[in-house]
Parts: sequence; structure tokens; C-alpha cells
Amino acid sequence: MSSNKESFVKGTLILAGAALLARLLGLFQRVPLEHILGDIGNAAYAQANAAYFMLLTLATAGIPSTLSKMVSERHALERPGEARRVYHAALIFALFAGAIMFGLLYIMAPYYAAATGVPESAVAMRALSPALLLFPVIAIIRGYLQGRNIMIAGGISQVIEQIIRVGTGIALAFMFYNMGYSGERVAAGATFGAVLGGVAALIVMFTYNYKVRQKDLRANQLQVSLDKNSMSMPKIYGEIFKLSIPIVLTALAVPAVNFIDNSIIEPLLSGQIGSKEATYILGILGNRAQMIAGIPPILAIALSQSLVPVISAAFARGDKEHLNRQVTLAMRVAVLTGMPIILALGTAAYSVNGLLFSTRDGSSIIALLTFATIFQITMMTSNSILLGINKANLSMVHVAIGIMIKLGASYVLAQFWGIYGIITATGLCFLVITILNVRAMKKIVPFSIMGNRWTGFLLTVIGLSGVGYGLNQAGIQMVSLLPDRLAFFITCCIVGIIVVALYPVLLVLLRVVRKDELSSFPGPLRKVLSPIMRLQRTPSSVDRS
Repeated sequence: MSSNKESFVKGTLILAGAALLARLLGLFQRVPLEHILGDIGNAAYAQANAAYFMLLTLATAGIPSTLSKMVSERHALERPGEARRVYHAALIFALFAGAIMFGLLYIMAPYYAAATGVPESAVAMRALSPALLLFPVIAIIRGYLQGRNIMIAGGISQVIEQIIRVGTGIALAFMFYNMGYSGERVAAGATFGAVLGGVAALIVMFTYNYKVRQKDLRANQLQVSLDKNSMSMPKIYGEIFKLSIPIVLTALAVPAVNFIDNSIIEPLLSGQIGSKEATYILGILGNRAQMIAGIPPILAIALSQSLVPVISAAFARGDKEHLNRQVTLAMRVAVLTGMPIILALGTAAYSVNGLLFSTRDGSSIIALLTFATIFQITMMTSNSILLGINKANLSMVHVAIGIMIKLGASYVLAQFWGIYGIITATGLCFLVITILNVRAMKKIVPFSIMGNRWTGFLLTVIGLSGVGYGLNQAGIQMVSLLPDRLAFFITCCIVGIIVVALYPVLLVLLRVVRKDELSSFPGPLRKVLSPIMRLQRTPSSVDRS
């Protein structure tokens, strides 16, 4: 039992580390591109990626997660041949789905680009569309290998893919830029790097798949029974889609929100601020704010999801007391680990923007979207918990409700607050999904995310928001003494170090985190919090809850 848990946590950390590195590499790519693409190029690049990720999510149809579960179960039951047959069925689906989505994006690109007010983005979309032939297959192989508990394959392929994508994307973009091509052509060169990255990732996955196949051949594990008792393809697909459809619709939450934002900004805002300014803001949201705001969820989601198998096991056993503790812990860990990065990036948004990008415009957009990320974290964690307790259908319904609220609220709030109304609608969408998820979870098992600790947590957030903002305002005064980027870099370091260092101290002093529960936290959190616990007074009977 403990070895399985350790293996899972190790695998989670491998995937979280790969995701974090991929995010940082993506940021490394966006920074130089933002400087050379121009307003049209940045908008085209953002729209192309939003459309691509939306279609990629549909093309994979949630099958990698389902495949991982089905393969793991069949190997546990010593039916490796059946696991391989399921894998082959998933690969066939990925090939067809990828081809359909490729054709859809390539053919519809000019029409979608014209409808959203940025017709120049069609070239970038078409340059990116071949990646849809590759990544569904890559995702299926990753899912299969994860079902075989080979997490390292997905991590390595993801990192290599990002290195090739970033390197070739930047090289092509700068080559086109120096050749005098327009911004949309430069954006197309940058997006084509994803296709080359996909080729590299596919080679890595084929290599690992070949090694596993050779190992299975030596162990005589590839004998697939073809008699009447063997699973037929329709039966396999029926089982796959029964599990995967709720998963894919749930997973669409973030890609769908980004797709909506990149589609409606030009039509909604051009009447208020003009088409040129709306296009500029679209580039800021897509290439700056969404990239920065994507950093906080990575570690928080990885740490909270490491608890999901424990939740599934407790639910299967009917152990409600243990389930209560683990659900509470998963939600609490997600909130507590996500908040310090949100505070640091949100309060230092002006300095982060000035350090990384060509102008300081849009700093408040970055800050607001980053702070809204806390609701994305709680949404994703609660979605995972509902999957763990076999309530994926509920999660799917809640995401659909949230997306409808996002659409309606964007159109209403944009009339009053412009881009800030659209971002507020994004936060509202994630918050509504979280509330619906938590309400559904409480009907199954009573739990409390913070209980009587909300006051201490909110005081920590408010206090550190003030500290971070004050330090940022003081730090940016150095631009009169130092080169701008050096001043912004020093300010980012000061805000990040002080806010992140004070955060666990305040959590302990205000008894948001308590000594008696420390042992139940994941290892990385215990290492951070243990030395600070000596600051906490002995709990009174009132505190025990």
C-alpha cells in the first residue's frame, strides 16, 4: 500500500515538474515573440493557440485518462493482451479524431478569424493545424504508458517537445521577422514550432512504447485472445466513451474559457475602444496574462491530486470518516499551495510585465486574471475529487453551467468594465463551478475546506496583498536610478521572496495550519511548515475543529 502511494506521488511529482518546466519554457518563448510580433501578430498567435487547444481537447476526448485507468485495471487482473487491444482501439480513434480536427481547423480558419475580427490569424491557425495530427496520438501513448505506471515517458516527451517547440518557433519567427514578413506571417512561423515539437515528442513516445512492447514480448504478454470471449471493438469503444465523455467535457473548462475570451474580445470591445486597441488588448490577454496566470495552478493541482487515489479508495471502502479528512485536505492543500504564487505574481504584476514584455501596458489585466486563478485551482481540484468518487457526470453538468454563465456575464459586464468585465466573468465562471462541485460533494460526505480558519486565511491574503503591492510600488521607484529591466527584476525578487516567506509564517501564527494535522499533509508541505510550527502556541479546546 505504502509503496503504491509513494509510486503515485513520485509519478505526480514527475508530471508536475514536467508541466512546470513546460510552462516556464512556454513563457521563455512568449517573451521574445511578444517583442517582435506587433499588435496583429500577438493577437493572431493568441487566437491560433486558443482554437488549437480547444480542438485538441475534443480530439483526445478524455481518452488518455480513461485509457490509463482501463490499462491499469487489466494489468492488475493479469489481462495484458486485452489491455493492448484497448490501447490499439484508442490509437485508431486518435488517428481519425486528429485527422478530423486538423481538417476542421485548416478549412474553418479563415471563417473563424473573420468572424472574430482578426482575419490575419487564419495563417497562424493553418500553420498550427498539422499538430492536431500528432498530439492526439501522443496523448494516447502517454495514457497507455501511465496506465503501465511509466510516468517518466510522458514527462520526458513533454520537456523535449517544449524545447523543440520553443527553439524552432523562436528561430522561425526571428527568421521571418528579419526577412521583412508581416506580423501574421511571423506568428505563423512561431506556431509551426509546435508541429516540430510534436514530431520530437512522438519519436520519444514511440521509443518508450517500443521498449515496453519488447519487454512484453519477452514476457509473452502480448497474446491477444480472438475467441468469442475477447472484447469486440464496439464493446471497447462503449466502455471508453462511457468514462471519457464526462472527463473531456469537464476538461474543456479552461480551454473553452480561453477560446471564448479570444473570440469575443474584438467584437465586444471594438465598439468601445476601437478595433486597433481591442486587437492590442487581445494580444495582451492571450500572450501575457493567460501565460502568467497559468503558473500558480501547476503545483497546487499536482499536490492536491496526489490525494485523489486515497479519496477513491476511501469512497470504495465506504470509510466516510477517512473520506471526510481526505476531501478536506485535498481542497485545503490546493488553496494553501496556490495562494502564495498568486499573491507574489498578482501584486508584482507591474514589475513582471515590465521585466518580461515590451511595454508595461496591461499590468492590471495580468493582476486581475492572476488573482482569479484561485477559483480555477478550486474548480480543477473539486472536479478531480468528483471523478474520484464516481460523480464525473455532475462535474460535467457544473462545467456546462459555468461556461454558460461565463458567456452571459462577459457580454453584460463588458458593457460596463470592458476587458475587466470579461476577466471578472472568467473568475465568476470558475467560482460557480467550484460552489456547485462543493455542494455536490457535501451531499456525499460532510466536510469543511477551512471551517473557522477562513478569518485567519483572509487576513493572511489581505495583509500580504498590501505588503506585496507596497513593496512593488517602492521597488519600481528604482527605475530612476537603474536600467528599467534591472529595477523590475530586483523588485520581482524582493516581492516574491518576502511574500512567499511570510505566507507560511502567517498561516501558522493565525492557526490556519495546525500542528496536529501536519502529518497528514504531502511531504513537500511538511518540509516547509515543520520548522515554523514552533511559533504556534498550544491549541485550546476551542481551536480543535
